[in-house]
Amino acid sequence: MKKVIWLFIFLLSIQCSMLGAEELKKVYLDEAIDAALKNNIDLKAAQIEINIAKNNIKSANRLQNPSLDAFYFLGGAGQSEPKQLGVSQEIEIAKRSARKKLAKSNLQLVQKNVDYTKFDLKMDVREAYINLVAAKSILHTLEQQKLLQDELFEIAQTRAKAGKVPEIDVLQAEIALNQMITQVNSAKVNVKTALSSFNKIINDPNHITYDSMDKIFSEENNFDEMLTPPPDFEFPQFSEIVQKAIAKRFDIQIAKQQIDVAEKNLTVVARQRIPDISLVGGYAYQVGSQMDSGHFNSGAYAGASLVNIPLFYNYSPEIQNAAYKLQQAELNFDSVKNKAIKDLSAAYEKFLTAVENLNYYEKKIIKNSEELIEISKDSYENGKSDITSLIVMKQSYRSIIVGYTYALADYYNSWTNFLREVNDENFDLPEEEVEEL
Repeated sequence: MKKVIWLFIFLLSIQCSMLGAEELKKVYLDEAIDAALKNNIDLKAAQIEINIAKNNIKSANRLQNPSLDAFYFLGGAGQSEPKQLGVSQEIEIAKRSARKKLAKSNLQLVQKNVDYTKFDLKMDVREAYINLVAAKSILHTLEQQKLLQDELFEIAQTRAKAGKVPEIDVLQAEIALNQMITQVNSAKVNVKTALSSFNKIINDPNHITYDSMDKIFSEENNFDEMLTPPPDFEFPQFSEIVQKAIAKRFDIQIAKQQIDVAEKNLTVVARQRIPDISLVGGYAYQVGSQMDSGHFNSGAYAGASLVNIPLFYNYSPEIQNAAYKLQQAELNFDSVKNKAIKDLSAAYEKFLTAVENLNYYEKKIIKNSEELIEISKDSYENGKSDITSLIVMKQSYRSIIVGYTYALADYYNSWTNFLREVNDENFDLPEEEVEEL
């Protein structure tokens, strides 16, 4: 039994040491983005595609390798025909340049895809960071509410002992306190889940656990740290945004580049109909025993031929399919552009709604709720109201504070989603607003 206990302790110590090897690093949002761009495994894998595309250009620019030829005749033919040693070379006509242009176009497509992946990663980190701080803020709010509930429980006990309220008030206060404890426990789990999601997106293989430097959404509203403008700025009209956004969106640029790739691929396929040239040349000789004169005789030979003449097969199916691919790419471009405008419009409206909700919370709901909860607390302490009313008010206040936190998170996330749709992390605000930030 002792051996089992010691083995359990040993394994537990090993596990603790392994967990201790994980470095905890607190970062601000901009630092988290930099860490993801530097260490994200998926991004590194995507960037390798650029090297592959560059090598494909070299491959497309290749020349056909030559062939060495040797002819040695046997039997009766060997007594009269010369021996031959030579080289043959196939020369492609109008194909190599087309292949190279296609490979270069594919490289540009890969680079745009990598840029899009990088931008999308930045937006994902923003969102995960905001969600982590939001989870911490809700936990902080609930913990503060738990302290108030503890205070209420003590007040109820004191008043019950003094005979000012019935014992049922203590029971109600205790039930409310226990409910609050379960909510705090759930909020702690939510923080751990948000932290895990945050690190999953950063995807750093270096045994580093990243955590947000921001513990809560501060009362001063840390918009600068969240790389977000304050909600009181004058936002541009949608008509002022849409054309600039369409020009910058990565998915539209990618769709446009896919058209270029399809056009160049059609050229490559169509040029398969052009015959190639095969050149041959070399050295021929006959030994003296084969000559009437008895002398050694030598010379050169040369020849040329057209190869792969599209007589029996003219590549029509391949050319038609390449044309269909081009048609698909053009339709996809129109579709992506059309959807982009609708997505941008939805993100624009959602952000404006988030601005309105946040301002409403800050200017009206929060202030009035704080005053109301203080009045309710004083009323109960002075015996002017019962505990049920106070508990209901506290629960209502808690819902308001949590709702405010969600409104802040929704505001930050709506801005991130707006940036995601305009594909511009440095979206230009009006000049006067930029100076204030």
